[in-house]
Amino acid sequence: MKTLVLIVLIAFSTASFAQNDEEAIKQVVNSAYVGGVHNGGPVADIRKGFHPSFIMFSKNNNDIKSTTLEEWIVNLEKSRQSGTTAPADPAAAKFKSVAINGTAASAVLDLYRGDKKVFTDNLLLYKFDDGWRIVGKNFYRYP
Repeated sequence: MKTLVLIVLIAFSTASFAQNDEEAIKQVVNSAYVGGVHNGGPVADIRKGFHPSFIMFSKNNNDIKSTTLEEWIVNLEKSRQSGTTAPADPAAAKFKSVAINGTAASAVLDLYRGDKKVFTDNLLLYKFDDGWRIVGKNFYRYP
C-alpha cells in the first residue's frame, strides 16, 4: 500500500512540474515573442525571453538563412523607427503543442492576426537557472 501511495505521489508531482514548466514556456513565448516581437513590446522583454545565442532559420527557395538575435533586434528597431509597425490587429498565439524533455523543450504555435493565420512557428527552448529561454526558431509564413 505504501508503495502505491508513493507511486501516485511521484506521478502527481511530476505532472505538476511539467504543468508548471508548460505554463512558464507559454508565458515566455507570449511575452518575448508574441508581445515583444510581433506586438511591438519592449526590446527588454525580447532579450529576457530569448537566449543571446538564439538563431532563427528562414527558408527561401532551397536556401537557408540564419539570423542571430542581435540582427533580428536591429531589424525590428529599424522597422519600428521607420514607422512600419505591427498591423492594427494584435498578434495572438494558439499553441499546437509543447513538448518538454528535462531542460529541453519545443513549442509549436500558430500566430494569428485577427482571424488570419500568418505563421506556424517551431520554437526551441532550454531551461536555464533564470528560467526558460527561446534558443531557436524556424517557421512557415502563410501567403
